[in-house]
Amino acid sequence: MPSWEGWWHFLKKVYFRAVMFDSARKKMVMEQILSRGVTDTQVLAAMRKVPRHLFVPLSCRSLAYADGALSIGDGQTISQPYIVAFMTQTAHVGSGSRVLEIGTGSGYQTAMLAEIANEVYSIEIIQALADQAVTRLAKLGYKNVKIKQGDGYKGWPEQAPFDAIMVTAAPLEVPSDLLGQLKVGGCMVVPVGDTYQDLRRITRTESGFEEESLMSVVFVPMVTEKKNENCSS
Repeated sequence: MPSWEGWWHFLKKVYFRAVMFDSARKKMVMEQILSRGVTDTQVLAAMRKVPRHLFVPLSCRSLAYADGALSIGDGQTISQPYIVAFMTQTAHVGSGSRVLEIGTGSGYQTAMLAEIANEVYSIEIIQALADQAVTRLAKLGYKNVKIKQGDGYKGWPEQAPFDAIMVTAAPLEVPSDLLGQLKVGGCMVVPVGDTYQDLRRITRTESGFEEESLMSVVFVPMVTEKKNENCSS
């Protein structure tokens, strides 16, 4: 069995690593999020709390809080921290919100939403990623999240309508099924286009939909179950 001295060195290593990641997370919020105009206090609190390094592979964990997207395997990525914060703020997610996320991926954006919203429903087309996200989020104690493997284009009609829909992959056109699952007054944030996309916020009104163009972005393509690809966050 390990000696007490061995356990002490191990615990010190774990502690200092936790302190290092905590410091990196605070720096990320200051330099990447606040400095670019994200001001929602709930979003900022969630960004400071959610351990992004636990949502990336061990091989790139040291880059978890860097200003960019990272590979999570299966040809998918975890989005740049600023984009995660910006989209969450733009979707007007509140403490009573029921949110649909299309593209669970690593589960990082899911955790961000779960920190703020009342209920989060997330769809992931790759079974392995869905399973990993379920395990990861359960270990972190999130109980207001439901994840299923499925086709994001179809949404989750059994749980509709939603206050907000977050799409973390790019369809060529806005999926009509998702629009139909928005509450009146609710909004969807979605990147639309081919190689380079237009990030849009679409708000449902009593008479139809209002659409805003927000910024140019680059996301992985959003595909259907007919293809062995995925939309991930």
